Amino acid sequence: MTSFVITVPGTFVSDVADAVRCDIERKLASRHTEVSESEGLRLLAVNNDGTFSIRLEVEAPDKYEAELDAMGIVTAALKEAGISESDAPLGPSAVTGIDSGL
Repeated sequence: MTSFVITVPGTFVSDVADAVRCDIERKLASRHTEVSESEGLRLLAVNNDGTFSIRLEVEAPDKYEAELDAMGIVTAALKEAGISESDAPLGPSAVTGIDSGL
């Protein structure tokens, strides 16, 4: 298995309270580990226009599975925080880091 850092972009259609943002980060905290932390990446970055990026780490056999897993994890975390898919549409994910342990 390889550790991938995946960036998932999106847009909050309406304002999201700081408490909700903290809740999202708390739900994803276990996915912000050694590779992403060592690169100084923020787990959740929100811009003034409502666009955001979530950077999380997943273990997967390949890039395709890593991106699928990351999208599922982010979607679930947003839903658990009370944000529907229509309130925070996501863009295509991208691999932004890889640690194969070599």
